[in-house]
Formats: sequence, structure tokens, C-alpha cells
Amino acid sequence: MYKKNIMRHIKLIIEYDGTNYVGWQLQPNGLSVQEVLEGALKEIIGESVRLYSSGRTDAGVHALGMVACFRTSANIPLTAFTEGVNNLLPQAIAVKGAEEVAEDFNPRFNAKGKHYRYSICCSALRSPTKRLYSWYLKRKPDIAKMKMAASYFIGEHDFGAFRTTGCVSESTIKRIDSVEIWEEGDMIYIDVHGSGFLRNMVRIMAGSLVDIGMGKFEPERIKECLENTEIKPGQNAPACGLCLIEVFY
Repeated sequence: MYKKNIMRHIKLIIEYDGTNYVGWQLQPNGLSVQEVLEGALKEIIGESVRLYSSGRTDAGVHALGMVACFRTSANIPLTAFTEGVNNLLPQAIAVKGAEEVAEDFNPRFNAKGKHYRYSICCSALRSPTKRLYSWYLKRKPDIAKMKMAASYFIGEHDFGAFRTTGCVSESTIKRIDSVEIWEEGDMIYIDVHGSGFLRNMVRIMAGSLVDIGMGKFEPERIKECLENTEIKPGQNAPACGLCLIEVFY
């Protein structure tokens, strides 16, 4: 048991492959990233801790920069929360950084914005190595139409149409700062920066853009959905293509 000291507030930056987890948050129906990480921290610290994150990711969604905090009285160096914890974690999860923060720091409510990336693989033949990290499409969508549609997302809007059942957000008004669509080889990337997001919001945004690129809707469909939440947007894109890149404070 390590020597105890005053209570500390520790902020972690976490990267994970969400393929085999039910999501970030603790759930009764399967193993979550949070549960695995809390278990590793308990082994290092010698006491149970509860992680409070900047948000949640669903089953199959990945993260390069999930932010979470916990409190501990353990008097151990910060490297114990990176190198030490990483030695106890599975290969799919790693702590990339740890620092002490102010007592009143809240990873969710202090966040100024988030950056998500949605990845799409367009190829006549499927890619086994990309299947867990992108949405596979045999036919390439019209990128020009996708970019035209994406421009309607910019600004503050009611995104009530772009969420799934079970979303508990008190407000559906969100601000999108940018939506960038770019190509690299057989990959298409959709980078979304915004103040906050509803449940499955980025996946429905991506699915809607692809539907428009495939000719199912015109680009103006996005504008219509933002003006009238009763109008259905496009499909909910697969979870495997989504990654939380960074949370901004």
C-alpha cells in the first residue's frame, strides 16, 4: 500500500480501440473501457476510484483523446498513471498523458469543444485491415455534393433530428464550427469540430452526407432537417468509422 497524502485530482488522456467494448461508460450488459481502466487504476493505487469523463462513446467507437478525471489520496508519481497503468491494460487501451488539475476542473462541463473524425473506405474490393476503423463503401459518393451539404451544418442549430433514441441531453441546440471532408487514397475523412454533440449525432451527420453523396437526397436536405426536426435525416453510419480525436479546454 502506498503512503497516503492529500486528495489529488488527476486528469487522464486516454486512447482506445473500442471494437470489443460496449462503449466508454460502465454498463451492465458488457465490458466497457471505463471498467477496464478503473480496474487497472485500483491495482496501482490500492483503492477504488471512479472516472468522470468528457462524454461517452458507443460500442465500437474509438478515441485518440478521451479525457477523464478521478480523485485519489495516493502519493505516487504521475508516471504511475501512465507507464504503470499501461502495463496492466490490454493492448486496446492506453493512457497517453496524466496531470494534476484544479479541484473544480470538470472534464465535461469545462470542455470548449470536441473534434471527431469519421472514416470511410471506398474500394471495389473490401479491406480486411481497415474494416474495424472505417465504413466500407463499394461505390464512391459525390464529394462535391457532400461538401455542399456539410456547409449547412456550420453555426448554431437545433440538431434534434440528428440524434437517436435514448439521448438524454437537456438541449438539442449545438454549435458546429467546421466540417471538413478530404480524401487520401481510397479513404474519405469527415472532420467535425463543435461545441458539443448529441448521442449518435456525428454518425447521423456522416450517414446523411453519404446518402446525399450517393444521390438519395439533395444537399438541401440538411437545411430542411435543421429547420424542422420532424424531417428524417440520413442513415446512422456504422460505429467503427467514428473516432474522438481531441477535447478542447
